[in-house]
Amino acid sequence: SRSFATSSALWYPKLKSHSGTKKRWRSLPNGLFKRGKAGHSHLNTSKSPARKNRLSQTAYSDGRQTVNLKKLLPY
Repeated sequence: SRSFATSSALWYPKLKSHSGTKKRWRSLPNGLFKRGKAGHSHLNTSKSPARKNRLSQTAYSDGRQTVNLKKLLPY
């Protein structure tokens, strides 16, 4: 027979992940997050090659941003 807790103090609702953050960020094993940079997909003729190379690189979270991302993506 199973025993179920009847006290509401032991039950917490599940947290929801932030959908927009889920689509933009990926977590890394070291606890940081990575994302692609915006502005690389279109209207590229007016951008310099150096700027396009910078936009194609990966961006990483840092400092307080990492703390906020861990709250937005709890699982």
